[in-house]
Amino acid sequence: MTEILFYHLQNMSIESVLPPLLEKSLERGWRVVVQSTSQERTDALDAHLWSYSEDSFLPHGTSHDGDAQDQPIILSIDERNPNRAQVRFLIDNAALPADSENYERLVLVFNGDDADALTTAREVWTDCKARGFEVTYWQTDERGRWQRRQ
Repeated sequence: MTEILFYHLQNMSIESVLPPLLEKSLERGWRVVVQSTSQERTDALDAHLWSYSEDSFLPHGTSHDGDAQDQPIILSIDERNPNRAQVRFLIDNAALPADSENYERLVLVFNGDDADALTTAREVWTDCKARGFEVTYWQTDERGRWQRRQ
């Protein structure tokens, strides 16, 4: 059964949160798709993942690259899964893919400071629970570490 994690961002950007989550996914041997809702966001993340840290980078490509099937991380704006990813990150209110049950994990990262994003996340949570998915909710503590909340 697909596990769906809801990451509630408050006073932080996707650019600061996504790289460590992607690193952890790669450490576990997972292939990843990151789905946003605009090509501009995908292009910005593409540039960011190459340079977010002076001593590290995340190997990745976009769904339009000729070698997308070989990349451990793919950035995309559509539902395709060109690299046979086990994990899919959904950002910027990207919708759950039709093949949600084919992933080990879906990670919905939403901006808690945006009323529309919060409403959408609540609707998706309700839908996922009704469909029988295992759902968990994550928020940072006062030290900035992710904690599972009830």
